[in-house]
Amino acid sequence: MSDKDNKGSMTVAEAGRKGGETVRNERGREFYETIGRKGGATVKAERGRSFYEEIGRKGGETVKAERGAKFYEEIGKKGGDRVKATRGPNFYEEIGRKGGQKVKKLIEEGKRAALAAKMAQEAAAAGGAAPQQEGAAPVVATPPPEPTTPGNE
Repeated sequence: MSDKDNKGSMTVAEAGRKGGETVRNERGREFYETIGRKGGATVKAERGRSFYEEIGRKGGETVKAERGAKFYEEIGKKGGDRVKATRGPNFYEEIGRKGGQKVKKLIEEGKRAALAAKMAQEAAAAGGAAPQQEGAAPVVATPPPEPTTPGNE
């Protein structure tokens, strides 16, 4: 090959980079966001959500092995500081309160379900449910409501 033949050659990586920059300049960044979303939706439809969970876990393990657990502490702190600067210091109080209310609600639902299961188990152990009078509404046992305090409703 002569020098003239090599004169404009480039690697595949260089050609891809140059082509990508040209497309970005012509169509904008939003184009890549759109096709990325479409591609992600297609992969999710074909392989399922568990595929993303698996590759995320593998990627996290690789990063942890290369950079150490301290790396995650550092980026977590940076992210938390950025959120605090963007949304204000009260943001964490608000989401904490909302999360606490959600947990409280789930605990109450769990207690009700456990009580209902216990009552059903006791009824089954006692020989089944008591016979209903004809035309009478069925009796459904519900636990008493828990007292609420102002601000925790």
